[in-house]
Amino acid sequence: MTTLSIVTPCFNEGENIERFFQEICSIKEQLPEELQLELVYVDDGSSDDTYERIYALSKKATYVKYVRFSRNFGKEAAMLAGLEAATGDYIVIIDADLQDPPSKIPEMYRLISTGKYDRIATKRIDRKGEPIIRSFFAKMFYKLINKLSDVKIVDGARDFSMMTRRMVNSILSMRERSRFTKGIFEWAGYRTYWLAFNNHERAGGTTKWSFAKLFSYSIEGIVSFSNMPLIISSVIGVVLFLFSFFLIALVIIKKIFFGDPVDGWSSLVCIILFVSGLQQMCIGVLGSYLSRVFVEAKQRPMYIIMDSNIEQENH
Repeated sequence: MTTLSIVTPCFNEGENIERFFQEICSIKEQLPEELQLELVYVDDGSSDDTYERIYALSKKATYVKYVRFSRNFGKEAAMLAGLEAATGDYIVIIDADLQDPPSKIPEMYRLISTGKYDRIATKRIDRKGEPIIRSFFAKMFYKLINKLSDVKIVDGARDFSMMTRRMVNSILSMRERSRFTKGIFEWAGYRTYWLAFNNHERAGGTTKWSFAKLFSYSIEGIVSFSNMPLIISSVIGVVLFLFSFFLIALVIIKKIFFGDPVDGWSSLVCIILFVSGLQQMCIGVLGSYLSRVFVEAKQRPMYIIMDSNIEQENH
């Protein structure tokens, strides 16, 4: 029997758990009868009643599985845990806030079950209801990462995807701790079909993604899939080095032929501050890469499971 696993990472989504479950129940009727459903909730260390609501649902429906983290490890870890816990032939990742419409799942299954594709990916065709500043920086991020990286990420791409078991196995074989799932999906390749939909508002609650978190996540994506920042910092260093030789030669020539004293204290201070700032920036770029090597070297688990109705080891 074919199984479809629905992986749902949750963090303080108590308001949406039952509503999301009802949406899943409603789409079951649109799926083939022979298709077995598995719903895997991953509670990412919620501080509200998310876990209690998930636990109650698991007692009512045998196909509801759950994994509860010992603390908040982040959405990337939650998605990874869900993929590792899922047993289906096809696996869907979808958030519980209903910004990704579950109504698309039957269409996604029809497309992927043809055997033509290994992933049905989704993207938003608009950002209606999203703050203008946030939308602007999001678009800038996609343009920047696509220029810096060989891995091309579609503007508006969502984590909401349906994948075949062989693609999921490939994703799980990538064991890096610093994860940027959108990039990992694209790096893995496979045959992908893009399904577009209009932006949806959250069903309830508030977003957990602040501007600072989104900025940090964007840096994670760039550092994980491009070494261009290192190349740029190296080029800046070489250019400044050559420029300094030019200035030294200019000062010597002025002194020998024109007898000008070496003056310009204020301009010298400005140059020193400018170069020092560039040095700090380049050190920061290098540090970003080095910190990820440090994280990988420690080999700490990406998450710790405190409770689950699925037999699996901590990873």
